[in-house]
Amino acid sequence: MYLAFYHFKEKPFNLTPDSNFLYLSRNHRTALQYLLYGINERRGFILLTGEVGAGKTTLCRSLLKELNDTLNIAVVFNPYLSETGLLRTIIEDFAIKTKAKSKADLMNVLNNFLLEQRNVGRNVVLMIDECQNLRLPVIEQIRMLSNLETEKEKLIQIILVGQPEFRQKLEDPRLLQLNQRISVRFHIPPLNHGETREYIEHRIRVAGGNGVFFTERAHALIYAQAGGVPRMVNILCDYALMAGFLEETKEITENIVEKAAHEMKGTAPLAAVPAGDSRDAIREAVPVSL
Repeated sequence: MYLAFYHFKEKPFNLTPDSNFLYLSRNHRTALQYLLYGINERRGFILLTGEVGAGKTTLCRSLLKELNDTLNIAVVFNPYLSETGLLRTIIEDFAIKTKAKSKADLMNVLNNFLLEQRNVGRNVVLMIDECQNLRLPVIEQIRMLSNLETEKEKLIQIILVGQPEFRQKLEDPRLLQLNQRISVRFHIPPLNHGETREYIEHRIRVAGGNGVFFTERAHALIYAQAGGVPRMVNILCDYALMAGFLEETKEITENIVEKAAHEMKGTAPLAAVPAGDSRDAIREAVPVSL
């Protein structure tokens, strides 16, 4: 609704992990270097953790997109799989044609594929997202994938991406072997105050906006409310832009952000917007508190 008002080409604060909007803070850059090191040096297991909305998936997608020409990549986003279901998903994502059904046969198919890829000089990467939701038998199956190796190197690099509780899960004695095999680890913390401001300004630039300005106090309140978590920053900024649009101002002030924070928390929910997006029609549908 507010794109034309602020001269945006697209929404700057969408929640989808769009690598075009990737903002690399100091910690994100370090995480990227760890990922590159783990993949290029064929270290096997790589663990990347961070709070919900810290930008883990966006970072990994950007990395894999950038390296796509030199890698063969499979990504698993569904953690609620059986051991066999996991293997089938991996094989399908690698576009391997097979009629194999048992775990043993599927492992053989995958091993042959990895050897073929090695012989033509291609590195193979598997990324598994939302690892904190994996069941222990499935995690053990993932560990078994690391047995697919030659005498000198791993045939597949596995990036485990999850929330901090996955690190706690790895302390389970039953996962000792996997925990010991993770050679590269990095945790992405929330953005600091300055990075939060840069993050907001970066996304506005990428979206093509040149008609909106967040005041210093607005930035400070966004950081305080969102805690430096990119996803929460996105939600709050989106509400703030809508509030600014409704007030016919391109200057996002502390007062506007405060109102947006109330909306975000559901203390003054937005009503349904009538068909047509004229500002007058929207005002009629929005509580007077805005």
